[in-house]
Amino acid sequence: MRTVGVEEELLLVDPDSGDPKALSAAVLARASLLDPAQDVFEKELYGQMLEFATHPQTDMADLGAEIVRCRKEAARHAGEIGCAVAALATSPLPVSPSISVNDRYQWLAEHYGIATREQLVCGCHVHVAVDSDEEGVAVLDRIRPWLPVLLAISSNSPFWQGRDSGYHSYRSRVWGRWPSAGPTELFGTAENYHRRVADMVATGAILDEAMVYFDARLSERYPTVEIRVADVCLHADTAVLVASLARGLVETAAREWRGGAEPAGHSVSVLRLAAWQAARSGLGGDLLHPATMRPEPAAAVVRALLEHVGDALTGTGDLARVEEAVSGLLQRGNGAHVQRELMERKGSLRDVVTECVRRTQS
Repeated sequence: MRTVGVEEELLLVDPDSGDPKALSAAVLARASLLDPAQDVFEKELYGQMLEFATHPQTDMADLGAEIVRCRKEAARHAGEIGCAVAALATSPLPVSPSISVNDRYQWLAEHYGIATREQLVCGCHVHVAVDSDEEGVAVLDRIRPWLPVLLAISSNSPFWQGRDSGYHSYRSRVWGRWPSAGPTELFGTAENYHRRVADMVATGAILDEAMVYFDARLSERYPTVEIRVADVCLHADTAVLVASLARGLVETAAREWRGGAEPAGHSVSVLRLAAWQAARSGLGGDLLHPATMRPEPAAAVVRALLEHVGDALTGTGDLARVEEAVSGLLQRGNGAHVQRELMERKGSLRDVVTECVRRTQS
């Protein structure tokens, strides 16, 4: 059974005002002091962010428990220095991001200017094990049209600089400012993939291979496909759902490759439109169906994803739990829908942040 790991980026906020707080260095120092052997929390580009990574898991219940534990640990360390953590993919309240101090981050600030200074967004990255680079590239080629559906499910960033953006995932629109971000063309072979990455680095427009910000890529550090398209999810159970579907997509794609099935030939231009549609309407309108690239109701497209990965989910014993989670999500709405409902009910973005702090740990 393929292992799955999750990286989540959390927003550090003032527990009373909801304003983002640039205290990540203090939180990391506190965590290291209390547990010198901890390898869970990491510095991110901005002082208002904190990242954690789970260990590889095969059982989704174990993965969910670790995500909840890491969120609670992050909240505990943050609370000890006077801030809180919120699983929000953008700050609902206005913020001027503080860039963390190191040579790499300073290079980004100098090279990309305002795009770096406005990139305070929080994502969720899912690592799924693959047997080889060749299998991994075959997977990348075959999961491309399904990634916007994961974005729609995870969408959790409707507000930007104190205003409603009109999008369910404005994070993905901001993230798209990086020159290497977004969907990819077909690679065909691992050799072609690595040549493409080397050519991109050789342009000098990006610093190194770590800056190849494809929606899905081969991991630099692990024998995994890294799916990077999702917002950080407000609720931990949605993060587990995204991880379950991601593993299902990887396993289904690998089976298709071994069976000789060719990947869909959708152009990058059309895939970008599918991603835009998912970011714009989330689960509240139409999505582009991955097979036809024509609009259909979001619920129908999500059900098509379930059908597509059904055999793989059955093989891991996840099908019933994923079906239940999808039904609950379609009834409750994604994080963006929840945030807008909170805003309508409470009338204050500060109250939205405060409630999302609570939900981050539930």
